[in-house]
Amino acid sequence: MPPEPSGSRRIYLYEHRSEPLLPRRLFLRRLLNHAGVAAAVLAASLGIGVLGYRFLEGFSWIDAVLNASMILGGMGEINPLLTDAGKLFASAYAIFAGVVFLAVSAVLVAPIAHRLLHRLHLEDTQEGAPSAEPRPHRPARALRPAARRRS
Repeated sequence: MPPEPSGSRRIYLYEHRSEPLLPRRLFLRRLLNHAGVAAAVLAASLGIGVLGYRFLEGFSWIDAVLNASMILGGMGEINPLLTDAGKLFASAYAIFAGVVFLAVSAVLVAPIAHRLLHRLHLEDTQEGAPSAEPRPHRPARALRPAARRRS
């Protein structure tokens, strides 16, 4: 079995199914770290959109932020696009925003899904729980006559 990672590094790794469930405090730290990564990805994506609308379409900074955030949020553009470069950028940015949405969703859901599946696996492997392995086949016993059964 690999050596146990240190407590500060453990929040980035997921537990193996043979390891116990992560304590709630470390799980909350893991959630915050995932939320931080998601926020950083969203901020970088918004920055890309703002710069693209500002320099390719010539929008003011406020209009560039508005249009980039509306595309990133899935709502659509506010200001009409006038240049071909701006239209091509908006098309690529819309596709990029869809991929970012999926990636950020996965980053946010991953620790929760892992904890749920890990907990279910731990419950399944505790003593007395049915095993996932198939039982060996045993032939049925012949029934004894009712008179010979013991009460």
